[in-house]
Amino acid sequence: MQKANTTISEFQYKKGLRNLAEVVSYSFHPVFMPTVMTIVLCYLNRVGFAGIDLKERILWVGIMALNTIFFPILSILLMKVLGFIDSIKLKTTKDRIIPLIAIMIFYFWAYRVFKSFNAPFILQVLLLGSFWGVIVVFMANIFTKISMHTAGAGGMVGILIVLMIVGHINFLIPFLIALVIAGIIGSARMILGAHTPFEIWLGYAAGIAVQISAYLYLS
Repeated sequence: MQKANTTISEFQYKKGLRNLAEVVSYSFHPVFMPTVMTIVLCYLNRVGFAGIDLKERILWVGIMALNTIFFPILSILLMKVLGFIDSIKLKTTKDRIIPLIAIMIFYFWAYRVFKSFNAPFILQVLLLGSFWGVIVVFMANIFTKISMHTAGAGGMVGILIVLMIVGHINFLIPFLIALVIAGIIGSARMILGAHTPFEIWLGYAAGIAVQISAYLYLS
């Protein structure tokens, strides 16, 4: 009887852990990262956004969300309806091909739009790095199922590294918070069995690398 209770408790624990991992995966989905990080950068890098009033910032966030959240999600839903992909979760490398191409277009357009706005340097770095990140994920996807979640998390860490380089105040605490969040995201993907450790770490490396590369390119 005690053994049966232990087994039930273990099952409930594992089920609860998986449910929590699912919540983390949805909450920190890579499609949300550019918009969320735009809001974070507006708050952290107040000097860089000093000449932009609140109304314009809200408009920018709306444009960002339209190009990097709404259009990508809408296109994936349409692809599912039309039978181009098997699952909106993009569980296979084959399912990822067409959506990633579409997302490349949306991200490139977002970068060009904000560049035409003469957006703050750090925001241009974020968008160019995000666009390059999709390209890297697309290329890596040919060989392995790279984690898009940790690529997004790596991009979050990468842009904060750039902010620490160009900023005039200490951003160590936000950077450490980003590291913790990135670790939680990777752990969630591992718990769900969505990726191998190699695919998780490859995503981190890609996300960080593209943001630093974008900074070096635009500097």
